[in-house]
Amino acid sequence: MKKDKKIENQVEETVHLDIPEDEIWTYQIDGLAAPHINKPHKNFTLKKIVFIITIIIAVSLSVYFSILLIAQKEAFDYETLPSGTYQLSRFSNTGYITEFDIDYALTVEYDKSNEDPATNFTLIKDESKKISEVRQFAVNEDNVLKVVNIGADVEKIDGKAFYSCWALERIEVDENNKYYCDIDGVLYNKDKTRIIFYPCNHDEYLRQKYGFTEELSRDDVTEEYKNKIQTYVVPSTVTEIGELCFNYANLRDIYLPEGLKKIESLAVFKLHEPKGDGSNVESLQNIYSYKSDTVVSDSTFTSQKVLGTIYNSLPEGLEYIGSDSLSYNRALTYVYIPKSVTYIGHHAFWDNVYKQDGNLQGLTQLDVAHSEAEFENVEAGDSWLPQYDYLLFKKSVDVVYSAERK
Repeated sequence: MKKDKKIENQVEETVHLDIPEDEIWTYQIDGLAAPHINKPHKNFTLKKIVFIITIIIAVSLSVYFSILLIAQKEAFDYETLPSGTYQLSRFSNTGYITEFDIDYALTVEYDKSNEDPATNFTLIKDESKKISEVRQFAVNEDNVLKVVNIGADVEKIDGKAFYSCWALERIEVDENNKYYCDIDGVLYNKDKTRIIFYPCNHDEYLRQKYGFTEELSRDDVTEEYKNKIQTYVVPSTVTEIGELCFNYANLRDIYLPEGLKKIESLAVFKLHEPKGDGSNVESLQNIYSYKSDTVVSDSTFTSQKVLGTIYNSLPEGLEYIGSDSLSYNRALTYVYIPKSVTYIGHHAFWDNVYKQDGNLQGLTQLDVAHSEAEFENVEAGDSWLPQYDYLLFKKSVDVVYSAERK
């Protein structure tokens, strides 16, 4: 086979175009399209409109199918337990589920012939899958769900199971359940020694129950409204207030029984009520304690006389105040800590004081029954006292030791 010889020192022929300088951007070469410098493309406006419409349609379809996918994904996730029963591990609302039961595993069945997402589904129970547990944060940050019904065989509900469910009005428990019960929609353990969860929107349920047609703003509250809607009596059998129990509730007054031993972390955290302009303001103004010779089981406030001996602030016999347990309650102006308290968690009374027009407002001091020497034996966490801005620093409010209860 012969190889082509390499031609060396070959000189390429240079092509010169004789283009006038004033035509450099508009000159047209034979066989090629003319340049479009400073010239509109043909049908440019029409093409631009078509392009924009195409993009809008594509985005709209994408959003539609994304919403459709979210709406029709599994609303309930369950985990199998060693006992052969199931745990509710996650609930993702379709956006229209206002009530469901926790007794058997649920699935959502859709009616494809119905285009209304509020009515085109049915909750189907699988009675071969019994629910015995509800894990923490199983129902989390929900704005639609109003009612949860707990079945007879549920044995364990984590205290954080229904976290920040803003529309939740009540939790109803089957009377045959051996582990839990409810008092008018508020969750307790069966023997009512522990209050577990006061639903965030329980006041809406109470308004319906007592015939109040609307939520009253802070300045329009009547005495009757306050007593029936914004006052809560913790039954005399209760010894523990659970973690996150009253967080974000709309309550002004809470009555605690003498005999209460423990207020857990975040138990009475950031209680608030509507201000009238659509915003919220801290609501908790008073903590009272009561000592009764009879069992108090009704959580509805009727009168102080019914409760027996009433006194201000935390009850005698209380031992444990959890971390952040009474924080972000700026409407609270008085707290007395009895000698029985042996533990105060970090930030227990955080952000309960503030400055207004240069003056301290809220919880400006804490009264403590212990002497200063005795208080050394109390286990107190970091920043347990309220603090306010002082020059470039934060300053804690004063503690009055050996104080007498007001």
